[in-house]
Amino acid sequence: MRRALLEELLAERAARRAVVLVTDVDSGEQWLLRADGTPGAGLGAATADAVRDALRRDRSSSVEDGGRTLFLNVFNPPLRMIVVGAVHIAQPLARIAEIAGFDVTVVDPRAAFAAGARFPEISVRREWPDEAIEALAPDARTAIVTLTHDPKLDDPGLQAALRSPAFYVGSLGSSRTHAARLARLRAAGFDDAAVARIHGPVGLSIGAASPAEIAVSIVAQVIERMRTRVP
Repeated sequence: MRRALLEELLAERAARRAVVLVTDVDSGEQWLLRADGTPGAGLGAATADAVRDALRRDRSSSVEDGGRTLFLNVFNPPLRMIVVGAVHIAQPLARIAEIAGFDVTVVDPRAAFAAGARFPEISVRREWPDEAIEALAPDARTAIVTLTHDPKLDDPGLQAALRSPAFYVGSLGSSRTHAARLARLRAAGFDDAAVARIHGPVGLSIGAASPAEIAVSIVAQVIERMRTRVP
């Protein structure tokens, strides 16, 4: 790899931007292709689709393009999950999400909830959710889940989440609770398209009852969104 190309790749990774290193298997020519499709280098539609699929699946692959074989080496930023509310569900959720490959941060300004002993080896921030989320700077590889049932905590967290490019936003609560939540967010200036990003009630509908089961349903929905969305 040329030094200039390596430096460009390292810069993209430091900026947490998804890129694909494209290698022409026959000629050895290499270049970077960003998630937005640039620079295209005259790639065909099938290759562009293969690039999007490789990024979505985190899986490097080969593709035929105009008589040449291209190897697509995926460099995605790490997956992250920000959990607002150090409640009982947050404990299994943090563990399951970590096993699934997410770097997890739990946010809760309430010291009694956000005790480190309750979340061993998990990053915990005792800040107001909006301040923590803005400091964490969510990107398109970040999922944000609010769990507190307290509008004083969930609403600022959701507002910060909706202002970010996070690929998943979810909030715990019944359908009635969620309807009231959406009304408050609309009153705060968020339009229908913005509030439609929120998965609420959070998690896949699998009849989950216990905190661990609800955590499984949440992680499953996050993965579904991550793997099936178009970048």
